[in-house]
Amino acid sequence: MEENNYLGQEKVSRLLLRFAIPSTLALIISCLYNIVDQIFVGNGIGYLGNAATGIIFPITVVGWGASVLFGDGMATFLSLSQGQGNTAGAGRSVANSILGSFFSGVVIIAVCYALGDSILYTLGATEATIELTRDYGRIIFIMMPLALVQNTMASIIRADGSPKYSMAAMMVGAVINMIGDPVAIFVLRWGIKGAALATILGQFVSFLICIAYLRRSRVFRVKASDFIPSWKHIKPVLPLGCGSFLTQLCIVATTIVNNILLKSYGAQSVYGPDIPLSAFVVIIKLFQIILNIACGITAGALPIMGYNYGAKLYSRVRETFKLVVLSTLTVCVIATVLFESVPMVFVRMFGSDGGELYSAFATGCLRIYLSLVIFTCLQKACAMFLQSIGHAKAAVPLSVLRDILLIVLAIAMPTRMGIMGILWSAPVADLIAMVITAAVVARVWKRLSQPDAAAEGSGTVLKQSRPGVIITIAREHGTAGKHIGQLVAEKLSLPCYYKEMTALAAQESGLSREFISGLNSDENAVMRELYLSTSAVRQAVAAQEKAINMIADQGSCVIIGRAADYVLCGREDLVRVFIHAPKDFRVKKVMEMYGDTEAEGRKSVARSDSARSAYYKSVSGQEWGDIHQYELSVDSSIGAEKTAELICDYISRR
Repeated sequence: MEENNYLGQEKVSRLLLRFAIPSTLALIISCLYNIVDQIFVGNGIGYLGNAATGIIFPITVVGWGASVLFGDGMATFLSLSQGQGNTAGAGRSVANSILGSFFSGVVIIAVCYALGDSILYTLGATEATIELTRDYGRIIFIMMPLALVQNTMASIIRADGSPKYSMAAMMVGAVINMIGDPVAIFVLRWGIKGAALATILGQFVSFLICIAYLRRSRVFRVKASDFIPSWKHIKPVLPLGCGSFLTQLCIVATTIVNNILLKSYGAQSVYGPDIPLSAFVVIIKLFQIILNIACGITAGALPIMGYNYGAKLYSRVRETFKLVVLSTLTVCVIATVLFESVPMVFVRMFGSDGGELYSAFATGCLRIYLSLVIFTCLQKACAMFLQSIGHAKAAVPLSVLRDILLIVLAIAMPTRMGIMGILWSAPVADLIAMVITAAVVARVWKRLSQPDAAAEGSGTVLKQSRPGVIITIAREHGTAGKHIGQLVAEKLSLPCYYKEMTALAAQESGLSREFISGLNSDENAVMRELYLSTSAVRQAVAAQEKAINMIADQGSCVIIGRAADYVLCGREDLVRVFIHAPKDFRVKKVMEMYGDTEAEGRKSVARSDSARSAYYKSVSGQEWGDIHQYELSVDSSIGAEKTAELICDYISRR
C-alpha cells in the first residue's frame, strides 16, 4: 500500500525529477552511438561520410524496432506477471524474447546481404557515396543480432528492477564508442570502417554486460532449456510491444521517404544529390536529441499521471502535466533560439568540409525543418499523456499523426516548391498535428477539471467461509450469469463475490472503484493491449488479481467474472464454470433487461463479448470461452434456476 500510494502523496515536482532524469538519460544514451559516429565521421571523413551513415540509419532503426517489440513487450509482460504474483513461466518468455530479437537481426543481415547495393541505392546512395555506405553497412550489420538482443535485454533489466544496471551497460558501450571513434578514424586512419568497428565494439561489450545479468536476475530465472522456441510464451509479449514498434516504424518510413526525395529533388537543384542528404542527416541527429529529452521528461511522468488519474486525483494529474509542458517548452525554446541564431555552430560540429553550398543548405535546413520543434515535442508529449491515462483510442493515432502528415506533405509540397518543399513540410506538419492534438487534449482536460474524488472507505468486504470448493463463473453477455452465480452461492450457502472484488482492489491499490470496474468495459475493447500497458492499468490489474487471491484464501465461495478462473488456475479446490447460450436467446434477454431494440441488443451482446474476450486474452494470453479451460460449460437457455441446480449438482458429485 505504501509503495503504491506514494505516487498520490509525494510532492509532484519531486516525483517528476525522480522519474524523468533516468528516463531522459536512458533515451539520450540510446542515441549516442549514431550521434557520436556522425560527429567524428563528419570531421574525419567529410560530409559524404555523413550521408553514408544516414543511408544505413533506417536499416538500423528497423532492427531497433524489432528489439523494442520484444524488449518493451517483455518488460510490460514481466510487470503484469509480478503484479499477479505469477512469474513461474517468465524465464521461458524472456528467453523467447531474446531469441525473437536475435533472429530478427539475422533476418535483417540476410535481407541486406541478399539485396546488396540495390537496397543502398534505394535508400539514397549515389555513385559518390556507395563505397562509403557499403563499407560502413557491412560492418554494422555483422553485430545486428547481438545489438538487438542487448537492446531487448536493457528493457527487461529495467522491468526486473535494475534500471541502474541497464543504464550502466548502455553507458559503457557508448563510452567505448566515443573513445574508439577518434582512435580508429584519426590515429589508426581506418576511415569509415573504423567508425563502424568502434560502434560494434561498444555494442558487443554492452551485450556481454546485459547477458551477464541473466545470472543475477531478481524476478525470473533463465535456463538453457528455456531457449527453445515457443509460440505460447512469446505470443502474449508481442501485443504489449506493438506501440513501441509502431513508433520505430514511423521513424523508418519518414527517413526513407526523405532520403529518396532529397536525393531526387537534390539532383534537380544546384546542391546535387549528395549535399541535401548529408546535411539532412545532421539535422535529424539534432532533432533526435531534443525529441529524446522531451520524450524522456514525459516518460518519467507517465506512472505519476496514470496512478493519479486512476485514483481520481485529477488535480495532481493536471499539476504533473503542466510541469511536463513547462519543462518541454523550456528545453525547446532554448534549442530553437540556438538553432535559429547560430546554426553554423551546430553544423560545424558534424564537419565543415562541404563548402559554401553545403553550409548554405545545412543552415537553411536547420532553421526551417526545426523551426517548430516546440510543437513536435509538445504533440508527442500530449499523445503520451493520453496513453498514460488510458485513452489509447486517441493516443495511438495522435502518436503517429505528425509522421503521417510529414510523409504526405514531403511528397506533395516539393512538386511546387522543389527541394525546399521537403524542408517546409516539417513545420507545416507540426502545426497541423499540434492543432488537432490540442483540440483532443482540451476535451480530456475538461474532465480533469472535476474535483478530486474523496477517499473511498477502507472497510473490509471479505466474508468468512469454510474450507472447500471455489467456483468461478465466466459468462457471455445476456446469459444471466451473474444472477446464476448468486443463485449457486445461495443454494450452497457460500459467499458470492462480484463488485466486492473491485472494492478490495481499490483498497489495495489506492485507485478508484470506478476506474478498476471499467478495466474490461466496452469502451476499452479497441487497442486493449496498449491500454493495458499503461502504468495505472497495470497496477489496477495487479491489485485485482491480488484481491481475487485474498478472497480465495478465505475459503469456499463463488467468484463472478474478472478472469478469476485464470488467476486461480493453480488451485486444486477450483471449479471453473463457463455459462453460454444461443445468441438469439441472449439478445432477447438483453432487450428485456435494458429495454433495447433488437438491433441495439445485438450490438450490445457483440460489443460486450468482444470486450470480455479481449480483456481475458490480454491478461492471460488464452482464449476466453475455450471449453478446454473449464470443468463445466452450461447453456443457460434452460433457465437460470435449472442452470444453478445443474451447477450445484455437479459440485455435489465431485
